[in-house]
Amino acid sequence: MKKRSLQGIRYAGCSTMLLLGGMTHAQTPPDAGPPAAARLESMQKELTEQARQLEAMQRALAEQEATIRELRNTMSPDALARKRGGQRTGGDVATGAAAAGAASSATQINNTVQQGIQAQQQPNQAPPDAVPPGGQQGESVAGAEEPVGRPPVADGRPPEIAPIFDQPGVLTPAGKIIVEPSLQYGYSSNNRVALVGYTVIPAILIGLIDVREVKTTTYIGAVAFRYGLTKRLEIEAKVPYVHSSSDTVSREVFTGTAVDNVFNSSGSGLGDVEATLRYQLNYGNEKMPYFIGWLRYKSNTGRDPFEVVTDCVTRCVSNTTGTGLPLGMPTGTGFQAIQPGVTWLLPTDPAVFFGTFSYLHNFARDNVSRTVLNGQTESLGKIAPGDIFQFNFGMGLSLNEHASFSIGYDQSIIWPTKQNGQTIPGSVRITQGTLLVGYSYRFNDRYTLNLSVGAGLTRDTPDLTVTLRLPITF
Repeated sequence: MKKRSLQGIRYAGCSTMLLLGGMTHAQTPPDAGPPAAARLESMQKELTEQARQLEAMQRALAEQEATIRELRNTMSPDALARKRGGQRTGGDVATGAAAAGAASSATQINNTVQQGIQAQQQPNQAPPDAVPPGGQQGESVAGAEEPVGRPPVADGRPPEIAPIFDQPGVLTPAGKIIVEPSLQYGYSSNNRVALVGYTVIPAILIGLIDVREVKTTTYIGAVAFRYGLTKRLEIEAKVPYVHSSSDTVSREVFTGTAVDNVFNSSGSGLGDVEATLRYQLNYGNEKMPYFIGWLRYKSNTGRDPFEVVTDCVTRCVSNTTGTGLPLGMPTGTGFQAIQPGVTWLLPTDPAVFFGTFSYLHNFARDNVSRTVLNGQTESLGKIAPGDIFQFNFGMGLSLNEHASFSIGYDQSIIWPTKQNGQTIPGSVRITQGTLLVGYSYRFNDRYTLNLSVGAGLTRDTPDLTVTLRLPITF
C-alpha cells in the first residue's frame, strides 16, 4: 500500500507539474518566459529530490521491519525466563534495546512517510495505535515484553548439600519441623604392647611382654528434632541410644603362659542428650560465604565410665591380679560439655564449599570415684577431661535435582586429661583425622536419604564409621 501511495505521489507530482506548466503558459506574458521556465525547472528538481528521499526512507523502513521480525522470532532461554517472571539478564537487555531502537527508527520513518502519504484505511483494518510500532498486530517488541507471573522470592537460605558432618549447614524453614532418625556404625581396632623388664644389650629383653589387641564395635541410634523459629534461627534436640561391645585379646604379664586370653564386655542404654541452637549470621552469595553460628550443649545422661565396675580386687593402680578392664561398656562420657562453633558455606556453581570451626569445653567433676570388682570404691578426686578443637572442610556437588555428593575431611585435637590439677601419666595430646564421603538422595519435599562413610587416618581414630540419616519434614 505504501508503494502504491508513493507512486500516487509521483503521479500527482507529475500532474501538478503539467498543470503548473499549462497555467504558466496560459498566464505568463511572452516577455516573462525565461523566469517562469526557471521556476518550473526548480520545482521539478525539488519534487524529484523529495521523491528520492521518500524512496530512501521506504528502504530504511523495510530494513528496520526485517530486523524487528528477526529479533522477534529469536526466542532465547533468557526471554523465556523473563516471560515466566524471572529477572532480565544482560542478553535480554541487549536484545530488547536493539529491538526498541529498531522500532523507534521505524516509527520515525513511518511517521515521516505518513506525513507525505495519505493512505486510505481498509474497513477491517485496526487503527494504527492498536498495532505496536514496528510490528504486526498482536505482537510486541522484545524489549517491551511484560513478564507473566511473579518471580520466585529468594529465601536467602544456603544451598543444600549431602551432609557428612554432625552439624548441618541448611537451617529448618520457619514453622517447619524436621524429625531425623539416624543410625551410626563404628569399628576400631587398637594394639598395645607393654614391656616389663630390662635389657642386657639393645637387642635382648629379659622380662615379660604384655600384648593387647582391643576391638570395639559401636552402634548409635538417634532421633533428632529440629524446629525453625524464624528463617534464620532454629533449635535442635538429639536423643541417642548407644550399644557398644569390646573384645580384648591379651597375654597379661606375670602369668607365665603363652595362651591368649579374651576379655569381652558390652553395654547398652541411653546416651548423652544434646541441645543445639543455630543462627544464620548473613545472606551469602558467590563472593561471600554463608555463616551459621551455633552453640551445642551436651549433657551427661548416659552411663559414664566411672559407674561401670572395673575388674580389680583392691586398687587398679597397684593390683596385678586383675585385668584392669571394665566389666561393662559406658554409653556416655560422664561430663557435661558446651561447644560453640561456626559453619560456613560458599556456593560456586556447580559446587558448594563448606566447613566448620568449633571448640568443645568439658566441665570438670569433683569427688569422682569408680567401683571395683569387690564392691569397693576408689576415689579419683577431680577429673578434668581435655578440651577439643575441631575443624573440617569439604565440597558438595549436586548431580541433579534429586542426588548430590560430598567429600570432606574432619580433624579433632584433644588435649590431655588432668587429675587433681595434674596431667595424668600417659595422657598426651591426641589428633584424630577422618576422611568422609557422603551421598544424598531426595525423594520428594518431605523425605531425603543421606549416607556417609568415614575412614580413620590416624591410629587414635575409629577405623570405620558409617552413618545413615533420614530427615522427614513436617
